[in-house]
Amino acid sequence: MPPDARRRLITIAVVAFFVGIFFIPSLFQTKSVKTISYSELIHFSKNQQVVSAAINNASGVITGQLTNGTNYTSNGPFPAQTDEVNTLRSNNVTVTFANPSSFASTFLPYLIWILIFIGFMAFASRQARGQMNGMMSVGRSRAKQFDQDRPRTTFADVAGYQGVKREINEVVDFLKNPATYHQIGAMIPKGILLVGPPGTGKTMLARAVAGEAGVPFFSVSGSDFMEMFVGVGASRVRDLFSTARKQSPAIVFIDEIDSIGRKRGAGLGGGHDEREQTLNQMLSEMDGFDPAEGVVVMAATNRPDVLDPALLRPGRFDRQIVVPLPDLDERLPILQVHSKDKPLDPSVDLEMVARGTPGMSGADLKNLVNEAALHAVRRHSATISMEDFEQARDRVMMGQLRDSMVLTDEERERIAYHESGHALLAYVLDKTDPLHKITIIPRGMALGVTMTLPEEDRHIMARQHLEDSLCMRMGGRVAELLVYGDLSTGAADDLQRNTDLARRMVREWGMSKEIGPMAWGANNQVFLGEDLMHTRDYSDHTSQMIDDEVERILREQEARAIEVLTLHRRGLEALTRSLLEHETIDGAEAARLIDEAHGEPVHSRESKTVSSLSTNKTRTETEVLAPAPTWQPPTLPAV
Repeated sequence: MPPDARRRLITIAVVAFFVGIFFIPSLFQTKSVKTISYSELIHFSKNQQVVSAAINNASGVITGQLTNGTNYTSNGPFPAQTDEVNTLRSNNVTVTFANPSSFASTFLPYLIWILIFIGFMAFASRQARGQMNGMMSVGRSRAKQFDQDRPRTTFADVAGYQGVKREINEVVDFLKNPATYHQIGAMIPKGILLVGPPGTGKTMLARAVAGEAGVPFFSVSGSDFMEMFVGVGASRVRDLFSTARKQSPAIVFIDEIDSIGRKRGAGLGGGHDEREQTLNQMLSEMDGFDPAEGVVVMAATNRPDVLDPALLRPGRFDRQIVVPLPDLDERLPILQVHSKDKPLDPSVDLEMVARGTPGMSGADLKNLVNEAALHAVRRHSATISMEDFEQARDRVMMGQLRDSMVLTDEERERIAYHESGHALLAYVLDKTDPLHKITIIPRGMALGVTMTLPEEDRHIMARQHLEDSLCMRMGGRVAELLVYGDLSTGAADDLQRNTDLARRMVREWGMSKEIGPMAWGANNQVFLGEDLMHTRDYSDHTSQMIDDEVERILREQEARAIEVLTLHRRGLEALTRSLLEHETIDGAEAARLIDEAHGEPVHSRESKTVSSLSTNKTRTETEVLAPAPTWQPPTLPAV
């Protein structure tokens, strides 16, 4: 309970207590009492006006009732005289003798309130003592301990990543059967660091280790070590490893370790920074003067570049296991795991769904299956079909439909030309990803979307692929320039992405003849106090050369887009008319329209489009494509 609320409650209770003391006794007085003298009592009794008389043996006070119903009290002689008692009885007065009242009966109204007040104070004291205990135990570890029965996740529930599971399972087996490894002199790794993009299943792998290990498993987040009090983080680290040592062999899992494992000396607080003290204690516990024997530390992060080098050296984190985005062979079993409890239509081909989801993480695939199920519910369908997966993928990759947005006819036409320019170049150019879908229905933050899908997982990109990608993104801007003679704000995102890509080609990848095989000024992120004053590692002259080369690359690709769209102007018009009529067309339909407008197939072999998740029309591996011509920049129209 907050201190202010507790103080307010105590004040109310004290006021109520004193109010009760003053007012409760009056509640027990049900009728008014008339005080009369003893002589008046004798007079009333002789006149037959007294009904009863109760004589208090301790004080001589006489109480009773008159014939008119009035209660009376009178101070009689003490001790009571026998003659007066006989007189009262002779006048038909019921005479009784009352014993002295007890302490409890006298103070009963007060006693009830006293007990209530004492009980309240005891409750408040217990609450304060609990908070004090919480403050005293602030340095205790908040790690959750799991046994063999919880959680129930095993490696069988983690699809794909066979190499990752093999390395982790080796550590689990070492903890279960240490004698086998000791015979050959093998030592258990001190730490395993799982590195990978968000959503790739690092935490799930750790949960599977907890289910497979058969040894105590402690799970804690990196942020659990940090507190506002100085020294709490280091204290929690000590308590965590002390508990793990007592139950060794054991596994300690630290999620998001980058929150406490960042490089030391980069903060603005010097060596007294609380986070650095926590990291120092962890380094000491893992492999310091008194190393933790039999305790394996697992950690997960998606920012290995910010971790302290002392944390990554052998003896602390001996193994760094990369958990990458799943490839095609791994996406299929992941989809099967997330779809096993869902009613799928017989027409659903999860292999095609996996082909159409390159670059998606395990979390993205799980969300995709869930979105497909939600779409099936909206259709009032009892099963999930390929249409649901198609709509779910569009929802995940392109954003939510904005049906409420109303565009004017002029805006719709300009957006249609813009997206047709992207789509035509995506189909015509050789090294672009296959065209999948075009739409002018607003989705997410975009007013229209041209969607391409890679034929296969790509790990490196050749220069020609990058140049074709630049040219394709110029298609929307160039199409507006050719048709309307001016430009709009619709190409802002295309220009930003193209400029970033061209700058990386020049500065990082050495794809410029003028700059040569050198990497300049990698855009490293400013890390706390480190690089607070970010400086360039190249001269002003080199900076000017970089800017000139970026401009040259972008202008060459713009000129190339102008020439290709001018050559295929009929196809641009055909795509625009179809988009204005249908709002959405797939890659196969776009390819047919472009080929018909061109008078012959643009590509000599099978089209490279991917029309839907249920079809996969791609170029064969043995197909030999004609090299792209060398484009000379023509004279640009005046803007």
